[in-house]
Amino acid sequence: MKTRDFAGTQVGAVGLGCMGMSFAYSESERDDDKSVAVIREALDLGVTFLDTAQPYGDGHNESLVGRALAGRRDEAVVATKTGLVVESIVPWKMARKGTPEHVKASAEDSLRRLGTDVIDLYYLHRVDPEVPLADTWGAMAELVTEGKVRRLGLSEVSVAQAAEAHAIHPVAAIQSELSLWTRDALGAPGGTAGVLPGDAQGEGPGDVVGWCAANGVAFVPYSPLGRGFLTGTVTTADFEDTDYRGGNPRFQEDALKANLRIVDMVKAVAARHGATPAQVAIAWTLAQGEHVIPIPGTKKRRYLRDNAGAADLELTAADLAELDGVPAAVGGRY
Repeated sequence: MKTRDFAGTQVGAVGLGCMGMSFAYSESERDDDKSVAVIREALDLGVTFLDTAQPYGDGHNESLVGRALAGRRDEAVVATKTGLVVESIVPWKMARKGTPEHVKASAEDSLRRLGTDVIDLYYLHRVDPEVPLADTWGAMAELVTEGKVRRLGLSEVSVAQAAEAHAIHPVAAIQSELSLWTRDALGAPGGTAGVLPGDAQGEGPGDVVGWCAANGVAFVPYSPLGRGFLTGTVTTADFEDTDYRGGNPRFQEDALKANLRIVDMVKAVAARHGATPAQVAIAWTLAQGEHVIPIPGTKKRRYLRDNAGAADLELTAADLAELDGVPAAVGGRY
């Protein structure tokens, strides 16, 4: 697989988001043994940039990644996160917690579950409005000094928040949602920064992708496949009760039908290249800059191979112009 630079280390141009193996999507399809096999095949394919977090299954996903990497830890760059805690499993409820004490304690928990002595990339999952960012980020920087973390990242932040943190300790990566139907991080008007259910709507994060390029920071798009929608396989609003998408505005029946026109345009580009819609959607994120490393998630080996193939798909200027012109998605991001 082609590679891209992450803080001086070469990683696969397409990474792997591991969340869905433990949380949010199609619970009936979860199988730890199969997920371990997916992660190990990812390494074989050169997909070496792996993403997890403590809230994904309330620690389960980190343990799963740790199990998969047993004996192969040095082959992967592993990212996990702090700053969100699970308050309730049924119903599922998370809260922000950016205190220095939590940052330190959760790092120890993550190291134990991952079965490693160092975290390659430690993100602040969400900024806690009740704790000064400087305090949270300062505590994370101390973990770097202590040798427990190699690099620090931010998730779903604005340009202003990124700059504030970067002035205290270098930001190595910013992870935000980015896809053909979610373009907030490109400075698209009307976006929201750091949105979780119940958060107030904001003015938008600004051009975070551009800020990253200008400051030598990797930009890591999560959900580059639009939570599976851009693959063209989701055509009805029929989800399991535990599937997050069942309550997502964009997946409600009327919105979903309207949004299928986005998929139609992706399919048209894919047909010209003999590629899949998933590969086109991921390749579009890759085309946003050499510093961009998307992390599509999957629990299935055939989709892993499909996604990895996006690294070799070269979209033309005409393709990109057509994709840049896709209609805005109907329905909110959350």
